[in-house]
Amino acid sequence: MGKATNNQAEYQALIEGLKAVAAWKPDRLEVYLDSKLVVEQMNGRWKVKEPDLQELHKQATELLGQLGDQVSIRHVGRSDNRGADKLVNMALDAHVKKTKFGG
Repeated sequence: MGKATNNQAEYQALIEGLKAVAAWKPDRLEVYLDSKLVVEQMNGRWKVKEPDLQELHKQATELLGQLGDQVSIRHVGRSDNRGADKLVNMALDAHVKKTKFGG
């Protein structure tokens, strides 16, 4: 994915997840994100002011539209999401070449 802010990464994860689940054609979908900003923007309660997020928001909104109206997006605090966070970090660590500093 390269360099991104946490909110850009959260939007990208949402987009990829929605793409993956679209083929399943679920009757109902619950999405949990730890970015309160993304949750509030996707639920229409907050405006998307950041230009870098506007295109990502548009993509996610279009994908949600294809899934129908039985989709909910909810916030889950990071303190309540430690298990998933640990798994993501393990996956990232396995794919990122560590750079040695010094000598």
